Amino acid sequence: MKLVKLSVAAFVVTGLASSSFAADTLADAFKNGKVTGELKAWYFDRDTGNQNDGTLAKGDTDIFSTGVMLGYVTDSLNGLSLGATFQGSHAPSANSDAKNLYGTDMYGSGAVLSEAYVTYTLGNTTAKVGRQFITSPLVSSSGSRMIKEAFQAAVLINTDLPDTTLIAGYSDKFQGRTSNYDRSVGGADSEMPRFKKEAVFYGTGTTAGSNVFGFDGAYTAAAINKSITNLTLIGQYLFVNDVEFTNGGDANVFYAEGNYIVPLSTAKVLFDATYRGSRTSNQTFDSFHVEGDMYQGRIGFSELAGFNASFAYSTVTSGQSVLLGAGNGPTTYTAPLIEGAEVTSGANTDAYKVEVGYDFSQVGVAGLKVLGQYVKINQDKHTAGALATVLNGVSVDTESTYWEGQISYDLPSVKGLTLSLEYEDGKKKTTSTVSSNEMRFRANYKF
Repeated sequence: MKLVKLSVAAFVVTGLASSSFAADTLADAFKNGKVTGELKAWYFDRDTGNQNDGTLAKGDTDIFSTGVMLGYVTDSLNGLSLGATFQGSHAPSANSDAKNLYGTDMYGSGAVLSEAYVTYTLGNTTAKVGRQFITSPLVSSSGSRMIKEAFQAAVLINTDLPDTTLIAGYSDKFQGRTSNYDRSVGGADSEMPRFKKEAVFYGTGTTAGSNVFGFDGAYTAAAINKSITNLTLIGQYLFVNDVEFTNGGDANVFYAEGNYIVPLSTAKVLFDATYRGSRTSNQTFDSFHVEGDMYQGRIGFSELAGFNASFAYSTVTSGQSVLLGAGNGPTTYTAPLIEGAEVTSGANTDAYKVEVGYDFSQVGVAGLKVLGQYVKINQDKHTAGALATVLNGVSVDTESTYWEGQISYDLPSVKGLTLSLEYEDGKKKTTSTVSSNEMRFRANYKF
């Protein structure tokens, strides 16, 4: 588990790079292929601050899960290669409370073929078609749970233009974290997920019971430009066709970001700014009130005698929430480490985050890093009418605070083994105050 980076500096589609060496025959392509893997042992302890009444997302309990990720990519033959990744998980001692609380994101046993793709490279253009992990500002596979999310998609990347990367993609299916990520079964019946024509619409909250909606194909286009020294510009557009429950409505989601680095003799000063926005296409979809705009800014420094720090602010327009994208991976500058970005994207929200980190390699302890965060989120009640649906809105003024801590250690004596511990203490104040906390311990061994 790596510490959270200060800046999103690039758009990455996982596994898209081709091999440095090319095989002469099909047999050589398979013989010279690369196997990668990861063994996981994770322990989560969550207290939502609400009485455990047998429902999802309420209670105080823990879960221990083990998992494996095993991938294989052939060598390149005439620009063509194949890849596949299996994921497996097992929660051997989960009780009924744990199954209910973690059924949507962690509980379940079995295996799933999350990646099965063909990659073809011709000149400066690469195409990747099939099941795959994707990481981008608007379409992103979250890996913060035992089973990483995936998309069935086709992605095209071109680098012909100087200092510019162009991306286009299409997806028609999504694989969540468990079979109950859409709350279609009970927590106790949760198993391995499968690919469905539905996806997490991150940013819509759980006002309607779930943030998962069916759809009929999604298209995206993006560009990254680094032609100005120390400046990275990123833009992305996402179109989601025929969203469920919207009478044939479509979603349009927008993203623009600029990252500027000022290199000094002893450190780097960082300036980041981002815009997120979403628009809907018909009266039914408009009634969900997700045509919001989010503006974000962040200033910080890194590599100062091992220290890094930042201050970030985000604000969302009145009466309209913002769709952050597809999958649980999209994030914001003010997102709490554990609670995630969705609590910052609701209508009428202002959020602040202070973050400080330290790399102990500066004092001779290689691989040890720590991180601390303080997040404050103010969300005003919506005024769209008592009967209106404001996805990710609140009916009363809400103030939330989060104290976060993380420590991670890459053991020098065992190459590939990382231990990490995260803790979050949260308080949500409305007409009363609800306290919550969560602890996550991870042991990951990559080979």
